[in-house]
Amino acid sequence: MSANSKDLRHPLKRARGLGSAQFGVGHWWTQRTTAVALIALGIWFVILVLGLVHGDYAAARAAVAKPWNAVLLIAFLVSMFWHAVLGMQVVIEDYVHTHWKEVTLLVAIKFIAVLCVLAGTLAVLRIALGA
Repeated sequence: MSANSKDLRHPLKRARGLGSAQFGVGHWWTQRTTAVALIALGIWFVILVLGLVHGDYAAARAAVAKPWNAVLLIAFLVSMFWHAVLGMQVVIEDYVHTHWKEVTLLVAIKFIAVLCVLAGTLAVLRIALGA
């Protein structure tokens, strides 16, 4: 048996050199890891918000200013947007078939996510540091 007889790819794919890009498993693990982080952080966030239901603005500001709450809020923001980008990337790669549109959308969602994380982090830090 030759090496090619074990290759189950279509002959056209073999001729073009198309195959696994070797990045699918890493993407899959990252998405699952951010999902688990979001479960834990989401439960914490709901508990935090429910504790502030009858509080005023000063109570909410004091809660965010606590160091652990600020750190967890920033972790929540980062994991939420990272998870969202990974999910949108899969959808765009699967359903957008025009290359320039695909690239444009992928760059746009990553740019928007980074902007949102930076804005959220800045807001949390301003509250936490008393600015």
